[in-house]
Amino acid sequence: MTQLNRGLGLSAGIAINVANVIGTGVFLKTRVMTCNVDDPLIVMAVWAAAGLLSLLGAFCYAELASMMPAAGGDYVFLRKAYGRLTSFLYGWTVFAIMKTGSQAALAVGFAIFLNTALGGALDSTWLTLPLGDGIEVPGITIFALGALWIVTFFNCASVTATGGAATLLTVLKVLTVIGVGVGAFAFGSGDFGNFAASASGGTCEGVEASAMGGIAGIGAAMLGALWAYDGWNNVAPLCGEVKDPQRNLPRMFIWGTLLVIVLYVGVNAAYFYVLAPSDVASVSATSSVATEVLASFAGPFAVTFMAAALMLSSLGSLHSSVLANSRVPYAMAADGMFFKPLAKLSSRTRVPVNAVLAQAGWASVLAISGTFDTLTDSVVFASCLFYALSAAAVIIFRVREPDLPRPFRAWGYPFTPVIFVLVSVGLLASALYATPKQALLGVGVIALGVPFYFYWSRQVDARATRE
Repeated sequence: MTQLNRGLGLSAGIAINVANVIGTGVFLKTRVMTCNVDDPLIVMAVWAAAGLLSLLGAFCYAELASMMPAAGGDYVFLRKAYGRLTSFLYGWTVFAIMKTGSQAALAVGFAIFLNTALGGALDSTWLTLPLGDGIEVPGITIFALGALWIVTFFNCASVTATGGAATLLTVLKVLTVIGVGVGAFAFGSGDFGNFAASASGGTCEGVEASAMGGIAGIGAAMLGALWAYDGWNNVAPLCGEVKDPQRNLPRMFIWGTLLVIVLYVGVNAAYFYVLAPSDVASVSATSSVATEVLASFAGPFAVTFMAAALMLSSLGSLHSSVLANSRVPYAMAADGMFFKPLAKLSSRTRVPVNAVLAQAGWASVLAISGTFDTLTDSVVFASCLFYALSAAAVIIFRVREPDLPRPFRAWGYPFTPVIFVLVSVGLLASALYATPKQALLGVGVIALGVPFYFYWSRQVDARATRE
């Protein structure tokens, strides 16, 4: 039987994690978060808190991955901890919204930055689909789809080649984040007094009133920051393709997450040093805070340069997400719990090409149907739920299978998984209050998977009976 190739080394794994995390969120979400909480110091605290929460999750995932280094990541962890239904609903949600929605949002983010460089040329409708009253497709969506499919076809190559590309893209995007932060402090006409100012008077375009101020605002800001950190665990689905997994997987999770925390907190400090909170809150929804910061001291050239840099960053995250998350439907199909053709591997590259292509097909539908913020909020809600279940699995395995080999043990146990789970539950409750539409969409997608579970489960049981 053809098996996945263990071609990912430590540096490539860290690069995939970092590349997946640093995409559009750190450049786009600060505006919304400033509207949510009004205070730049609270925004900074939320960025740090979201990073620490992700680090706690990384400790949990490092233990799980070192115990079960198989393709599928969370799907494998959840199946062993809770059984087939929970793992199926995770995999279903990954394919239906959690990761395909993330990929759609990253592709749309790429197109938003391209549109900035082109002076808004992609805003108009370029195509109308003959469905219902007609679905208008703007140029932004068409270019988003183009980016998604180019990256998808590249990911049909060998995992060694795609891992190398992830490393290169990560180096470039890390340099971009560092460049924005250092440039702002070195050349910007800044004021540390901005950190004590308020965002009052900002336009807050597109931000819901229910997500502004109070506990709901902090919760909404936390969800925004967690979107920017989402992907910290994306090496997990690639466990079956990592060299020396028991040694390398924990390092990939932890070092990758620590690097992102430092970069995120630093660049957000640079934003508020250059721009007053009200100016941050007034940035257009089709622009980015990073672009406005550079433009303030580097002139019109900065807009084009930053748009190009952010396009590259989006592509890097999109590339890593397509690479990692296509392994989840592959693992499900290999178990007989999803469409059978998705379990097929390329005989030449040992890549699950059908799963890669199917993932892109559904992500394309989501890119056409949703806006950036709607997609990201729905993704984060579903992600919080399943990440919490995976973290809780650490406790379950410690109690149920204490003698199971653990090359890495989560630091700070049992507080690490307990804190992660409790904070995640609190965020889920906050999301239901602050952004109920998006949160309920996430719940609905999960529930929709139940009848499909029974369909495939019966097929698996029937085959087992015949054998």
